[in-house]
Amino acid sequence: MIPSFHNVDRPTHRRVMAVGLVLCVAFIAISFSLRPQPADDRVLVKADRLVRTAGEPSRAK
Repeated sequence: MIPSFHNVDRPTHRRVMAVGLVLCVAFIAISFSLRPQPADDRVLVKADRLVRTAGEPSRAK
């Protein structure tokens, strides 16, 4: 069997994997936060309409 990095030095392997995981999560978080937010405010208009009409009896069609 050929010795591998995983089998020979297990604590260092775990440390390298942990650092890699932290860097990956940090990259995803930063790229997600820097993404431009959509200027679509239709959801806000609908939510505002729902809040203003809450508690009123529904209209007959």
